Order: sequence, then structure tokens, then C-alpha cells
Amino acid sequence: MRIFWSRAQTATNLDIEQIVRAHYDDVWRFCARRVGYDLAADAAQDTFITAHQRLASFQSRSTVKTWLLGIALNQCRNSRRKQASQVAEPWLEEGFQGSSPSPESSVLDRVELRKALQKLTPEHREVVLVHEVDGLTYQEAAELLGIPVGTVKSRLHHAFLQLRAALQPHQEAAI
Repeated sequence: MRIFWSRAQTATNLDIEQIVRAHYDDVWRFCARRVGYDLAADAAQDTFITAHQRLASFQSRSTVKTWLLGIALNQCRNSRRKQASQVAEPWLEEGFQGSSPSPESSVLDRVELRKALQKLTPEHREVVLVHEVDGLTYQEAAELLGIPVGTVKSRLHHAFLQLRAALQPHQEAAI
């Protein structure tokens, strides 16, 4: 269920319960990829509390989902700062989608992929996550991260070049 409204309408016409029902799963998965399963529910809950508090100031410049993911991104960043130890990248763990891993899963070793991603700058890593893992469009990623669309494309290009270079020796060894 997606919630859309015209620019003439305001977000205050929406019920926060409708927004939660429509977007909770997406927000929880987004948070789980960044802070892990254990902290995802708290981050998602904090996201919707913040959204409820700021609902009247929502200006419809983006979709509700993109707006919520922006709030969730900030909640996850705050949550990770509070954690003394770095949480492993949970979105790389086996079966993250809630089902068993498919037999067609990537040939790449997840450990090597995790290492290659950790070598990226935080800006490059985040744009790869929101575009490739979360499935946001270039425009949605730009809105979420507060950067121009061209910057999203540029960061993705450079991140993929770095990932390709880092993973090249491992791909050749697997052949």
C-alpha cells in the first residue's frame, strides 16, 4: 500500500497510523541493514516517533517513503554512534531477506565483499547501500542523502570501480 497525495494537500491530512502500516516493513529492513536485527525495531520506532512529531512540517518535496528513510538514516547513524563496537554489516549475512539463501547466490565470498565495501569511503558505501541494496532510484537516493543526482551517479561509478578492483583477484581465483 503506497500513500500518495497531490502537492496541494498537506501531510497533516494523513494519519500516522496509515503511514506506519504502509511503510513499517521498508523502514525496518532499511534500519536492519544499517544497525542489525537487534537494534532495527528501536530505530524504526524512533523513526516513526520523529515522523509523527514532524508530520506537519512535511512539504511533499519527496515521497513519504523517501522522507521516512531520511529520518531512518539519521536514527541509524545516531544508534551506531552510541554503540561502542562496530556492528557487522547485517545485510551481507546469509538469509537476510527472511528466507533461506537461494542457490543462485553470488559466487563472491561474502567476507571478501564485506572487506571491499569497508574500504570504500562512508559516502561511497552509503550510496551503494541505498541504490543497490535498498533499491532506491538515483533521484530517491539523491533526496535521501541530500546530494544532487549527478553526485549519486558519480559516487556509484567510483564505488563500483573500487569494488571491481578490490574483488578482481578473488574473482580470478574462483575461476
